[in-house]
Amino acid sequence: MNLIEHISRQFEDSAHAKLAAIEWLAAPVAEAVEVMTQCLLGNGKILACGNGGSAADAQHFAAELVNRFEIERPPLAAVALTTDSSVLTSISNDYEFSQIFSRQVCALGQAGDVLLAISTSGNSPNVLTAITAAQEREMRVVALTGKGGGKIAELLTQNDVHVCVPADRTARIQEIHLLVLHCLCDGIDCLLLGVET
Repeated sequence: MNLIEHISRQFEDSAHAKLAAIEWLAAPVAEAVEVMTQCLLGNGKILACGNGGSAADAQHFAAELVNRFEIERPPLAAVALTTDSSVLTSISNDYEFSQIFSRQVCALGQAGDVLLAISTSGNSPNVLTAITAAQEREMRVVALTGKGGGKIAELLTQNDVHVCVPADRTARIQEIHLLVLHCLCDGIDCLLLGVET
């Protein structure tokens, strides 16, 4: 195997997947920016969840809002539900792992807040239960998925926003999810500050 060619192919595949997704994703990402900005302007907060790489994406997104993205601005209200090991382990021990996010949504979520639910397959049980909990609290849901959206696609309502990456390979979906998260941060800054970033 030629390792240089193999690595080059990874770069090319990633670039092609992103370019192929533009028409599919631009409109739902713009809608998600508007939903999140309205939430923040209304003194709401964004709760974010996911597993594995998607957990890292949830944390990354929350950090960009609480701190800043590319320009100076006041901190914005966002919480990654993936970070408190005591909460996560106590819920999974006392109840079950599928409730680690939903119980936090029940404790922290309020009407007008937004849940950012990330799952490459669209089938993560704990993300599905978090979505249901958010909907019961009159929160809007922005779901980032791939592979056709899985069970999450069936659970979302017209009130929610589905950003479904048109790809089946987990690595490509995750790479596009990261780009989408950066687009969300950039778009929120543009709407809040009225500037081009």
